[in-house]
Amino acid sequence: MTDPDTGAFIWYELMTPDPDAAKTFYDAVIGWDIAAREESGSEMDYRMIRRSDGGHAGGVLALSRAMQDGGARPAWYGYVCVPDVNAAKSAFEAAGGTVHFDQTIEGVGRMALVADGQGAPLYVMTPTPPFDDPNAKSDVFDYRKPQHVRWNELSTADQDEAIAFYTGLFGWRQDGAMPMPGLGDYKFLYRGEDLIGAIVQKPPAMPQSNWTYSIGVDAIDRAVAAVKDGGGTLIEGLHQIPGGEFSAVCTDPHGIAFGLVGPRREK
Repeated sequence: MTDPDTGAFIWYELMTPDPDAAKTFYDAVIGWDIAAREESGSEMDYRMIRRSDGGHAGGVLALSRAMQDGGARPAWYGYVCVPDVNAAKSAFEAAGGTVHFDQTIEGVGRMALVADGQGAPLYVMTPTPPFDDPNAKSDVFDYRKPQHVRWNELSTADQDEAIAFYTGLFGWRQDGAMPMPGLGDYKFLYRGEDLIGAIVQKPPAMPQSNWTYSIGVDAIDRAVAAVKDGGGTLIEGLHQIPGGEFSAVCTDPHGIAFGLVGPRREK
């Protein structure tokens, strides 16, 4: 891994107690093909999220009862690339955050689940490049394409502190803002010249600071209808965003929050 990889969102993971139900739901909403469980003999149930273009959008981890009893909670998590996991862990702790665990998986890389000083969790990771493709780059995030994560949004209890922390650690850049009634400015984040998301003051009703990941769809009305048909809930939207597309915030049948982004088209 080279320095230009630092700060990139390189993987997304859904932790859920029911990966079979997740497949039924997200395949219908997004257009993915989440893999079935492999009979490998391992106790861990981990499934790849396949896009229709042949690439991967992330993974699904089945949460066992033991994991949940140990504090793991169902949610979507992002992975950010860092050159040194230990240094990143230290930075989170120095900022008043928490390191939940870290591990090294042979052939995959070193990773740690951390939370920032306001309690928002995410992973930091130093990946191991594939043996047959040492220059491989992740494409799970794409600001424009369906079936990729298109937006990374942090709702935080301390917007200024979060901006200073993440821009300092990951090399992101904050530039530009849009007023949000009752929440102050919606402040945009860039990695280099690429727009990757935003940081906003969390509403009082939100129990803790958290990241929300918005996934691209081919048609927002179709996707929202599939959310409702699949037992999920539309909790915010539809809102038109700069550029003319629309966004929505939803939960899946297990109450896991995620966003949708896409154009309005005939169903």
